[in-house]
Amino acid sequence: MKMRRLAAGLAAAALGATMVATAASPALADEPDPDFTGGRTSLQFDANPEPAWRGEPINLEGKLSVECEEDYISGFVSVHHSDTCKKQERWHRLGWKRIVIFFQPDGSGKWEYVDTIKTGRNGYFHTKVPARTSGTWRAVFEGARYLDHSEGTDWVKVLGRHH
Repeated sequence: MKMRRLAAGLAAAALGATMVATAASPALADEPDPDFTGGRTSLQFDANPEPAWRGEPINLEGKLSVECEEDYISGFVSVHHSDTCKKQERWHRLGWKRIVIFFQPDGSGKWEYVDTIKTGRNGYFHTKVPARTSGTWRAVFEGARYLDHSEGTDWVKVLGRHH
């Protein structure tokens, strides 16, 4: 824990920030809290346009969020239900998290790896891929320390070449 605080202090000094030492909370402790099952995440995902023309781009986009009922701290992202999440907000968007994109052509039964992208600081992600054939697109957040796994799918019909 001392090494983590020292590293955080050095990083803060490099950024010209002031570091304030605080008592470790369960979310910052070296050992995970055994009673904390993980922040429930939500991955909203859309593949469009529907239908798509073969050879034209398909937009794969979405948003990753964590439910505000639990405290969550990781790197520069922190969610504290008592101060960060307003009463109207039930979800906080998660930035800088990896999203893995897969594709399953109709009739195949096998998922093909397509790409790994990251959410932006606001929790949104986006990439474009060429339309090849009809099938299901899947975006997966594999989870992280204190964050549950979540995923979304969307089926897209691909039509013959656009003239």
